[in-house]
Amino acid sequence: MKARDIMTASPCCCSPSDSVQEVARTMRDHDCGAVPVIDNGRLVGIVTDRDLTIRALAAGLDPEARVADVISREPSSCDADAEVSEIERIMSDQQVRRVPVVDADKHCIGIVAQADLARALFDGRNVSEHEVALVVERVSLPRRRPFDHDVKFNLEQPL
Repeated sequence: MKARDIMTASPCCCSPSDSVQEVARTMRDHDCGAVPVIDNGRLVGIVTDRDLTIRALAAGLDPEARVADVISREPSSCDADAEVSEIERIMSDQQVRRVPVVDADKHCIGIVAQADLARALFDGRNVSEHEVALVVERVSLPRRRPFDHDVKFNLEQPL
């Protein structure tokens, strides 16, 4: 199964110059927890509900602060032909719950969330319960220290 088979196509996006309040409203209005950040048509980052909470609200930023001040830059992404196992690996290795899907020009054409993996499982689409459980577990582990960034998880091996 490929990313294109389970992704949410044409996700809501924002620009680095949008306000954090505008992005929060987008998340509310579209019931999403992450918004890809696009600059000159290309994916440059992602802003999550956690980014808004930790980097904006907890830091005391004004609602008119720019998205550029709170985004996670250069997010791991995949192309539409990526296998679901590759998306699972990215989520586990990077401890992220969402992976933007980009075309050859780095235009954001979709996003795959943990919920998309779960839906694929329950729709009987060749995603195993074990794989989804491992991704959820590994994404939910306490953050690794900065020097642990070379640690890789093997989805075939239990923790």
